[in-house]
Amino acid sequence: MSVRGKSAVFLILVIISVSCKNSVGKNGSIELRTLNEIKKNDRSTIPVYGIPPDSFNQISGHIKPNTFISEILVNHGVSMQEIDQAIKGSIGVFDVRNIRSGNKYILYCDRDSDARAQYLVYEHTATTSFVFSFNDSINISRFTREVRREIRFASGTIETSLWDAMIGNGLHPNLISDFEDIFAWSVDFFGLQKGDNFKVIYEELFIDDKSLGTGRIYGARFNSSGTIINAIPFIQNGEESFFGSDGNSLRKAFLKAPLEFARISSRFSSSRMHPILRIRRPHFGVDYSAPIGTPVRSIGDGRVISAGMSGGSGRMIKIQHNSIYATAYLHLSRFAKGITAGAMVKQGEIIGFVGSSGLSTGPHLDFRFYKSGTPVDPFKVEAPSVEPVSNENLGKFEKIKTVIITLLETAD
Repeated sequence: MSVRGKSAVFLILVIISVSCKNSVGKNGSIELRTLNEIKKNDRSTIPVYGIPPDSFNQISGHIKPNTFISEILVNHGVSMQEIDQAIKGSIGVFDVRNIRSGNKYILYCDRDSDARAQYLVYEHTATTSFVFSFNDSINISRFTREVRREIRFASGTIETSLWDAMIGNGLHPNLISDFEDIFAWSVDFFGLQKGDNFKVIYEELFIDDKSLGTGRIYGARFNSSGTIINAIPFIQNGEESFFGSDGNSLRKAFLKAPLEFARISSRFSSSRMHPILRIRRPHFGVDYSAPIGTPVRSIGDGRVISAGMSGGSGRMIKIQHNSIYATAYLHLSRFAKGITAGAMVKQGEIIGFVGSSGLSTGPHLDFRFYKSGTPVDPFKVEAPSVEPVSNENLGKFEKIKTVIITLLETAD
C-alpha cells in the first residue's frame, strides 16, 4: 500500500534533502504522487507521442521474427523512397537494425480510402519509443515517456520463506532481491523462523498506470526471532549504503551464505556419519542442497588460491580473503569463467556452479570456512562491519534515522 498522508511525504522529502540523493528528474527533483492524485481524464483525445489519436485509425501489432519495418510500412502505402529518406535523415537518432522482434508497434493511418500510414511508433523499451513520421516532415524522432514514482509501504510475516511472504503480499521480485541484498550480511535467510517479519518503504515506478517494478528503497526493517535490524540509507563518500541504528554498515566483510536459494542438508560437525563411506568422521562444512547448475557466490573479496579437482571433494575452489580468513567450495559441477588460481574475486561474484563431483550422494555445495588455517563453523563467524558512519556525518545520519524509524513504526 502507499505510505499515506502529507506527513509521510514530507518525511521522505527530508530524507532526500538531508542525504543529497537527488538523481531523479530535472535539477535533481523527485516527483511524489499517489494514484488518487492522478486525474482520470478521458485519454481518448489526449495526444500520445505528439500525435492526436482521434485523427487517425490505429493499427497495432508486434514485430515478427525476420520482419523488416519497411515491409510493414510498404503494406500501408509508404514508399521505399520515403522510408529510405527517413532512415538517412535520422542517423544518430535510431539505427533500425536494432529493432527487436516481439516489440510492439502502432500505425496511425488516414481515415480515407487510401488508409496510408502517416506515423509508425515503435516501442523499443518501456520508456523509449521511436516515431517514424511520413506526414509534413519525413524523419524518425525519439519519444521518452515520463516515469512516475510512488512511495509505498509493505510489511509481512514469514510462514515458510521471505520469498513466499513477499510474493503473497503482491510485491515485485525486484524488491525481494533488493531487500535480500540489504540484509544479506545480517540475516541468515536459510534460518528464518515462522513469525519473523519485515517492513519496507520503497518507490514503485509507473508509466501511466502500468507498473515497471520497483526503484529506490527508503528504509527497511527485519525482525528475526525478536531481534530487530533497521536499514537506514545514507550517503557517505559519494555512495549510498545501508546502516543499522548504531551507525554501523549492514554490509559485512562476508555474505551469510554462498547460495541465494537452497536448503541446508548437513551442518558443521566434529563427528558425522559419512553418507557413502558409512564411517563417523568430522564434517568441517555446511552442505547446501540445490539443483545442479545453481550459481555459487564468493562470500567476500579475495584471491583464488586453488581451483581444480581435489579427490573426494571433487571440483573445489579455495579463496583467501585476508591474512586470517579463507573459504572453500566443494563438489562443483564447473567453474565460472576466469576462476583460476591467482584470480581476484569480489564479494557476491559467481565463482562456480553446484554439482555432485567427488564423493557425493547428490547435487549440493559443501561450504567450508577457515580461520588461520583451522576449519570453523561458518554460522559462528562474526564478520567485521565495513566502515561505519563517520563522526562528521553522525548529525545528518541521526536526522535520517529518526525519520525512517518513525515511518517504520507508524506505517501500516
